[in-house]
Amino acid sequence: MIVDMMLVLGGLALLVFGGDLLVKGAVNLALKLGMTPLVVGLTVVAFGTSAPELLVSISAALQGSSGIAMGNVVGSNIANVVLILGVTAVISTIVTRGHDLRESWAMMIGASVLVIALAFTGEIGRIEGAILLAALALVLWRQLSTGKADAEELEGAELGANWTRIAIWLGLGLVLLPLGANLLVTGASDIARTFGISDAVIGLTLVAVGTSLPELAASVASAMRGRADMALGNVVGSNIFNLLAILGITAVVAPLPVPPEMLRLDLWVMLGTSLLLAPFLLRAVSLTRAVGAGFVLFYAGYVWVLL
Repeated sequence: MIVDMMLVLGGLALLVFGGDLLVKGAVNLALKLGMTPLVVGLTVVAFGTSAPELLVSISAALQGSSGIAMGNVVGSNIANVVLILGVTAVISTIVTRGHDLRESWAMMIGASVLVIALAFTGEIGRIEGAILLAALALVLWRQLSTGKADAEELEGAELGANWTRIAIWLGLGLVLLPLGANLLVTGASDIARTFGISDAVIGLTLVAVGTSLPELAASVASAMRGRADMALGNVVGSNIFNLLAILGITAVVAPLPVPPEMLRLDLWVMLGTSLLLAPFLLRAVSLTRAVGAGFVLFYAGYVWVLL
């Protein structure tokens, strides 16, 4: 048991560190190659910051733990809204006025409904994965054509980075990410078997929160700098990417049977938490500290029900 926990913690550490290095290397490489901050933000940063979730889902699927792969995505989306936004709002009220995320929110709801519809086939297979990737292409095209992205603070950008440093960042990131993913999935699977918990529950809780730690750290840091509003855009964008890119790519690599319990509860909780954002994004209601505390309590109750 102690060994399994060490594998999980070690895997998470490697994922966080490797993901940060990969993003830093990829962003600076893209900027050196002449890509605009907008394009870099919507593509390179989006893929890079979701790399831990992607590697964990693919590793879990290839090891036959499809519950962890599906739970990682669904659980991350739930945690992003009620845990990450909740904690961020407790630290600093999130003011939504002046930040038009209505279209992005609609895309997130659409992606959630699409995944639920495909899940009722019983498996997110290669055809379903291709459908999700096609939807991702449409979302990226729409965002690029309308120029909707906050390029004020491009994560990982470092002026004057030379080619050697970029190569080191990329190389270490590409080595540490799969290694961390393998350690995390192995440890989490063993813990699930030890306690008789399903892979899906482990994916929805331990793995999902673990792979969302970079987003949590970034959101808290933004709140401490007085930019709590940035967390909203990060969460909405991350949730869209999780559903369309991570599930899509993973399903193309290895088809994912959908655990029955997810069809009964978790996918609907994911959709419900996304709908919770409606008054804040459509009517510009601020997320106060009280609302944030309510979100965190909701997440605690959800995890309690699962366990």
